[in-house]
Amino acid sequence: MPSFTYRAVNETGQPVTGVLTAENYQVALRQLDEQSLYPVKVTEGVEQAGLSLGGKRRIRGHHLTVFYSQMADLLGAGVPMLRALDVLSRQSSHGGLTLVIKDLREDVAGGSALGDAMGKHPYVFSPLHASMVRAGEQGGFLEEVLARIAIFSEKQDELRNKVVGSMIYPMILVCAGTLVLFVVMFVVVPKIRPYLRPETFNPMTVAVFWVSDNLEEHYMAVLVVVGIVVLGIMTFIKTNTGKALYELFKLRAPIMGNITTMVAICRFCRILGTMLHNGVPILQALKISKDSAGNEILANVVSEAGDSVRKGAALSTPLGESGLFPPAVVDMIAVAEESNNLETVLIQIADTNEARTARQIDLAVRVLEPLLLVVMASLVFCILVAILLPILTMGSAVNR
Repeated sequence: MPSFTYRAVNETGQPVTGVLTAENYQVALRQLDEQSLYPVKVTEGVEQAGLSLGGKRRIRGHHLTVFYSQMADLLGAGVPMLRALDVLSRQSSHGGLTLVIKDLREDVAGGSALGDAMGKHPYVFSPLHASMVRAGEQGGFLEEVLARIAIFSEKQDELRNKVVGSMIYPMILVCAGTLVLFVVMFVVVPKIRPYLRPETFNPMTVAVFWVSDNLEEHYMAVLVVVGIVVLGIMTFIKTNTGKALYELFKLRAPIMGNITTMVAICRFCRILGTMLHNGVPILQALKISKDSAGNEILANVVSEAGDSVRKGAALSTPLGESGLFPPAVVDMIAVAEESNNLETVLIQIADTNEARTARQIDLAVRVLEPLLLVVMASLVFCILVAILLPILTMGSAVNR
């Protein structure tokens, strides 16, 4: 059932805003009339400041983590669902999330399950979280699922912030180095060139002047070509073949491929372990968690593993045959299946390998920083040599 955001005035002329759920626009107007409200503007979706949250406007993970944690605490303390949503809608410090929570409250009051209500906001609540909440509602352990989602979201935010923070300095180096190169090629080289004699040019000088001339005379054509190449690559990636190749490249790329693979495996293990710990059947847990890794290739592997488990095979067998899961992880899963504590071992695998992956990220960044410096310094050195050698040659000729 769609949601509508309204602005109206009451009988005393005071402005009133809110969110309601109705079958269509006419039913929404009738509901407002029954509440003695005179509508000024009624739009479909949940809005904030004219921007639709029911569209593609996301809410930061930190706010959602707080929402999950507080919701779990309230339900664990015995507070009814509708009362808990009322409390959170008043206490939320994020205006957009407040409107979404009010919309959730309207849906739940209308008879919808919380997971189904969350599913109406895919750009706020991920489909994975909505599926986990549905499983928790069906199994009677909703507050535990919400607490687990909060812990999971917090750990994912920490890892994401770790990666982003580690890449800030290398990106600054790339931007600064690129700016220096453009200034040298567009400003310095053209000003020095008229004072140099062609007979003193060496191959490096010729190459630098050729690049400088093309950038200066045909920079628009260069930008167009670069734009076409980027657009072509992005279009190709959206195709089935291109998407498959891109997903494979992310897993097999030097240095970062192993890190990407381990991040995806850790996310999958944590989600699967969390759901198994909360009593979700393994087949349903595999179906829900297959997309949690964020990689289509790994999702296909998990889907095939689910088919094997349905036929009575062990989970570790298809995971090991895929070649994506490290042998140590596969061995731990196999032992956990035999000892009947798979949910505990999966979370341990996630904890251990996330810490190890964080150290690998630190190491990769430490290697990347001097490598970028060497590359930028080499380019600048080649330009300086291309310019200084003719100057030194001319100086030697003058001295003779």
